[in-house]
Amino acid sequence: MEKKLARRYWIRGLVQGVGFRYFVERVAYELGVSGWVRNLPDGRVEVYAVGTPEQLKELEGYLWRGPRWADVRGVESQEAAVERVSGFRITG
Repeated sequence: MEKKLARRYWIRGLVQGVGFRYFVERVAYELGVSGWVRNLPDGRVEVYAVGTPEQLKELEGYLWRGPRWADVRGVESQEAAVERVSGFRITG
């Protein structure tokens, strides 16, 4: 079994009010990634994800695309501590 890693992502652009969090929740579920997604007051969306390196790479590709009405202008990411999270949820 591959070692699980965790990453945090900050997505900027037109990413609030376009179904971005629901898109991330669905994609994470399909990929088998656990964690959470939330809107930030500055207009960005933050994602915390736990998965294998391959799962996280695939997730990041989806974050760059976003749902149909989104206009993603950038995705920043950094390694994070692996926390025990089950499933994937929208937290805010």
